[in-house]
Amino acid sequence: MIALFRVPALFIAFLLINIALYVVCLLRPFHRDNVHIAGQMYSLMAKVVGLKIVIRKDPAVKDDEPYVFIANHQNSFDVITICKAALPGVVTIGKKSLIWIPIFGQIYWLSGNILIDRKNSGKARNTLDIAANKIAKKKTSVWLFPEGTRSYGRGILPFKQGAFRLAKTTNEPIVMVTASNLHKKVKWNRWNNGTLLIDISAPVPLNDGRDVKEWMAHFNEQMKQKFDELNAQVDELEKSR
Repeated sequence: MIALFRVPALFIAFLLINIALYVVCLLRPFHRDNVHIAGQMYSLMAKVVGLKIVIRKDPAVKDDEPYVFIANHQNSFDVITICKAALPGVVTIGKKSLIWIPIFGQIYWLSGNILIDRKNSGKARNTLDIAANKIAKKKTSVWLFPEGTRSYGRGILPFKQGAFRLAKTTNEPIVMVTASNLHKKVKWNRWNNGTLLIDISAPVPLNDGRDVKEWMAHFNEQMKQKFDELNAQVDELEKSR
């Protein structure tokens, strides 16, 4: 019964938020804080689906310093959940095909995000060069989903090397952003769908003690551990409700 009201409410909220963001992006296209604002506005829809988002940010992470953010990618609800953790001055790297999604795609492009052509490995490598230039010239942070695809309940998938090559090239630290399990968490007919914990870990510089593949494996293991920790904490919160 709740779904009869929730689905239309979500659609209306999504439409109104996109219109507002479209106006913002037209007034200040490619502004360094557009992605941050979009993340804050899209996350308002979490309340519509009955989710409470709690973000824990390590105090060592500063809003005005550039980083390479890596985050876990679970499902389509990520746009209203983990994207709330996008700090000021961050842009993401996403599929070039996103631009063809009506309104949302144009907002994504006008927000200053970097589009990557996954079918063309040469252009994909060039995209990382563009990202490196943004970090160097504009002191912009870059956010990537190193799994490269949604996990849909499979936990933390193996990482790809792009984020870690970027961090090595720019000499900027990696900041790990981990959200607790989101798979099958939203039940349309359940009023309260619980809490989603998002952890923004302390920056880690990539020194020469490990090569790119070793750093990739290291952070993959670290995110798996953090994911399990957050899920255990959520379970405790759910039991105490």
